[in-house]
Amino acid sequence: MAQDANKNFVGIDLGGTNIKIGVLNDAGETLAYLSTPTYVERGPEDATKRMAQAVHEAIEKAGLKPENIARVGLGSPGTMDLPAGMLVRPSNLPGWNFFPIRDKLAEYSGLPVTFAHDGPAAGFAEYWVGAGQGEEGLILLTLGTGVGCGIVLNGHVWNGTHSHGGESGHLLVDISENARWCKCGQRGHLEAYASATGVANRTIEYVEAEFQTSLRERVKARKRNDEVPKMVFEEAENGDEVAIRIVKETARYLAYGMVSLIHTLDPSCILIGGAMTFGGKETKTGKLFLEAVDAETRSRIFLHLAERLRIDYATLGNDAGYIGAAGLARQEWEEEQNPPESRP
Repeated sequence: MAQDANKNFVGIDLGGTNIKIGVLNDAGETLAYLSTPTYVERGPEDATKRMAQAVHEAIEKAGLKPENIARVGLGSPGTMDLPAGMLVRPSNLPGWNFFPIRDKLAEYSGLPVTFAHDGPAAGFAEYWVGAGQGEEGLILLTLGTGVGCGIVLNGHVWNGTHSHGGESGHLLVDISENARWCKCGQRGHLEAYASATGVANRTIEYVEAEFQTSLRERVKARKRNDEVPKMVFEEAENGDEVAIRIVKETARYLAYGMVSLIHTLDPSCILIGGAMTFGGKETKTGKLFLEAVDAETRSRIFLHLAERLRIDYATLGNDAGYIGAAGLARQEWEEEQNPPESRP
């Protein structure tokens, strides 16, 4: 079936370092892509103007014109007020507090804009064209510096009452008095254990405790803590017992969080994505990690759910953010064309 020439969408993934922009057709295929620096320190007004300019550059790169774009989707991190289209206090966009980014982008680009949280946007991408197609209840957990989450129920993302649905990195997985500190300032949260930051901290403790491990010299020579999770993966691939132990511990803590989500939301599928998947399906450590998460989770949930749940890796990688933002723009555009009161 021929594509409607005017039914194309732009997706934007706003990050603290870069802004990713993709032009997609109605089938979710990327027609053009570009990335531009965020330059957070210059402020939201400057970034939004450059974002609008980059949108038009991407449209031209795709061989299209602005009139061929039905809608733009913008996915952003941080706290926000989605109905108002406003960033509230985004921690990785300091100084961008209470900025009406949706309406400003619409003004500067001349195109209607859908505003979304980046976690749910990524989850929607997997539901639309990724590993979660056809799932009635989908949860995407992304493991990186923190733990992100996107929840898609019956074809729609769950944003919560106050635009904070899916903050699953802050599920409580350790109630002990000496539980690890999360970067949000609270103890015992999933993010403190199953994120790349949590893996780095636990690995450094093993090394400082003089465990026999091939990680010791590498970790001691590190320039930055964010290098450590990759070291863990590489040494686990080589069979180091401490590295494998860290991978399995991470799987166990992730499973603790997943159990709470499963018993609360009853999803049909949970996908694991982000930068820290220990190589994913293509490596023995990635397979070990997924198998450990799967086994630990199933052992702790109702048998009826365990028999029906799918746990797998996501497939869209770093493209999920802009793809999902475009997908949500597409969904809003379609609902505008066919509002509920006009449906049979």
